[in-house]
Amino acid sequence: MTADRPAPRTKERAIQRYEQYLHGLGREDIGTVCEVAGPGAKKAEDQGFGPCTTTYAIVFQMISPEQKNALRTATVDPQRVHVRTLDTIEMPLESVRSSATFSEEDLGSYVLEYLKDDYYITDGK
Repeated sequence: MTADRPAPRTKERAIQRYEQYLHGLGREDIGTVCEVAGPGAKKAEDQGFGPCTTTYAIVFQMISPEQKNALRTATVDPQRVHVRTLDTIEMPLESVRSSATFSEEDLGSYVLEYLKDDYYITDGK
């Protein structure tokens, strides 16, 4: 979305943002990943983890080449997304559709919240 217009507060937009994150993970695109996951990464940093760029550089090493390739084209099944409210939307691991298999340890489930006019990952399990 443009900087002067808020993104729509919809399940579809939350899915679009999560797919941006997944594709960014697959491409090792630290800018995209830290932009979408910024609030959640900030919480982790406050708990003693390194800054987003440092933490995700490690995460990239933990994902296999096959998984990275699959993440570049991963999609989210809207039927498996849990809308608590339009401000808080859960993306369970089972909602990710890709050519590779992921476990909770590999990828996990995430919560996206509507903050500052768009959806951001605020929590992971």
